[in-house]
Amino acid sequence: MTEARADFDEAQGTLVVSGAWHAGAASVLPALGGKTVRAIDGAGITQLDTNGAWLLLSAARPRANDPMPELQAFQPQHLAILELVNRHSAASAAQPEHRRENVLAMTGRGAQVMAEHALGLLDFVGRLSIELWVLLGKPGGWRWREFAAQVRAVFVGAIPIVSAMLFLLGVVFAYLLGDQAQQYGANIFVVDGLLLAILREISPVIVAVLVAGRTGAAITAQLGTMKVTEEIDAITTLGLSPLAVLVIPRMLALLIAMPLLVFIGDIAGIAGGMLVAQQQLDISYSMFMDRMADVILLKTLVVGLGKAPVFAMFIALIACRMGLSVTRDARSVGANTTSTVVQSLIAIIILNAIFAVTFVRLDI
Repeated sequence: MTEARADFDEAQGTLVVSGAWHAGAASVLPALGGKTVRAIDGAGITQLDTNGAWLLLSAARPRANDPMPELQAFQPQHLAILELVNRHSAASAAQPEHRRENVLAMTGRGAQVMAEHALGLLDFVGRLSIELWVLLGKPGGWRWREFAAQVRAVFVGAIPIVSAMLFLLGVVFAYLLGDQAQQYGANIFVVDGLLLAILREISPVIVAVLVAGRTGAAITAQLGTMKVTEEIDAITTLGLSPLAVLVIPRMLALLIAMPLLVFIGDIAGIAGGMLVAQQQLDISYSMFMDRMADVILLKTLVVGLGKAPVFAMFIALIACRMGLSVTRDARSVGANTTSTVVQSLIAIIILNAIFAVTFVRLDI
C-alpha cells in the first residue's frame, strides 16, 4: 500500500495528492497558512475512504463559505466519495446555530404551547362528543368487555396504593393536629378537623394525583405504543372508530372508578386518624365514632365525592388525547407520557382551587 503524500503547487494553487488516504494521513498534509487551494489533483491516489476525503476537503476549504476546489484526475469511485462527503459537510454547516432565548421569548413560547394544548383539547372534546352522540343511537357499538377490563385495571389495581397512602396521610394529619390541640385541651376537636380535611380536600386531591400518575400515564403509554405499532391504523382500516374502541371505555372506567377510590380513601384516612387519636389523644374508638356521627355532614362527603368525576374527566381527556397525539417514534411516547402527568397535575390543582372558592362563596 503506497503511503499518502501531499504537495502544494503555489504557482497553480493546486494540492497534489497521492497514495492511500485514510484517517492516519492527516500528518502528511502541508501547512497551507491561509493559501487558497483552487484545485486538488488526485491522479496518484490509490485508496480513498470518507476520512481521507474529509481531510482533503477540510484542508482545501478550512471555512464552510470557501469556494469548492476543482477536483482533477480523480478516479470515478474516489470522486463519488468526495462528492458524498461534501454534501454531508454542507448539510451540517447549513444547520443554524442554537441561540439562547431570553425570558420574554421563553414566556411567549410557553404561552404558545399552552394555547396549542388548549385548542387541541377542545378539538378532541368536540370529536369525542360527536362519537358519543353516534353511540347513543347504536347501543350495540359500546365496548363493554373493554370497559370491564379498564375498570378492573383502574379501580381494583389502585385500591392498595390509595388505601395505604390515605391511611398514612390520616395518621400524619391527626398527629400534627393533635399535637397542637393538646396544648389547649381541645383533643376532641381533632375529629372535626380530620373529617373536614380528609373528606373535602385530602382524599379527592390525593386520589386524583395518584390516578393521574398511575392510570393517566399508563393510558398515554398504551395508546402511544399502539400508534407507533400502527394498531390504531388497523382499527381505522377495519371501519371502527378509535375513539369508540379505545377512548370512551377508558373514560367511563375512570368516571366510575374515581368516586369509589375517593370513598375508599375517605375510609382509610379516617381509620389512620382514628388510630392516632386513640394512641396519642386517649380518644377511644367509640368516642371517635360518636363524635364523627355528631359533626359529619352529608354535604361534606358529597363535596369530596363530587370532585372525583370532574378530576376523572380531565385526566381521561388529557391522557387519551396525548396518547393519540404520539408521533411514530419511541421518544414521543415518553415525552407525551410525561406531559400527561404534568398537565393532569396542573388541571387538578386549578380545578380544586376553583371548587374551593366556589363552595365558600356558595356557603357549602
